[in-house]
Amino acid sequence: MLNIIWLCMVILSVICSIVTGRTGELSNSVGNGADKAVQLIISMAGVMCLWSGIMKIAERSGLTGLIAKLLSPVLGRLMPEYKNNSAAMNAVSTNVTANILGLGNAATPLGIIAMKEMQKSNTLRSEPNDSMIMFVLINTASIQIIPATTAALRQAAGSAQPYSILPYVWIASGIALCVGMISAKIFSAVGKIKKQAINK
Repeated sequence: MLNIIWLCMVILSVICSIVTGRTGELSNSVGNGADKAVQLIISMAGVMCLWSGIMKIAERSGLTGLIAKLLSPVLGRLMPEYKNNSAAMNAVSTNVTANILGLGNAATPLGIIAMKEMQKSNTLRSEPNDSMIMFVLINTASIQIIPATTAALRQAAGSAQPYSILPYVWIASGIALCVGMISAKIFSAVGKIKKQAINK
């Protein structure tokens, strides 16, 4: 789907440049954009390597395991279908830990693993259960103590204080998480009421 959207945007840009007589500007933008993209990736690489290394140290020192244990009781209440499923809860806890540390690149594959583990014991194979939906919401809200990726982007863009956004990130992600969890609980309750009404 995203490939189709990008293709449409490219085609639309070419058509607009031809209609407005700005094909030269389009060509320059393509070249400059590619150059800036490479520069951005190189400038971000150092910061991302730093935080990925810190994540590895945290894993080997047992810090991520400790955070996962601390999170397990809370996540068990939020995802009751899996509180006795150690494989699923370990995967979920590891994903949430990576998100808390702001390592979105590391969190993505961990999230996929967690969802696969959750799907193994999902009774409804064709649709997610309430706990799986809650996990997606928590993952999407992405509570971050250290927004490493965002800070790396800010530093690459020339920010003198890339971590000055910390309080705002905490507030925004906290509000997003609360709204998401409350909405999920409300919709889940409404769905159960409707099912009971239909069964009657």
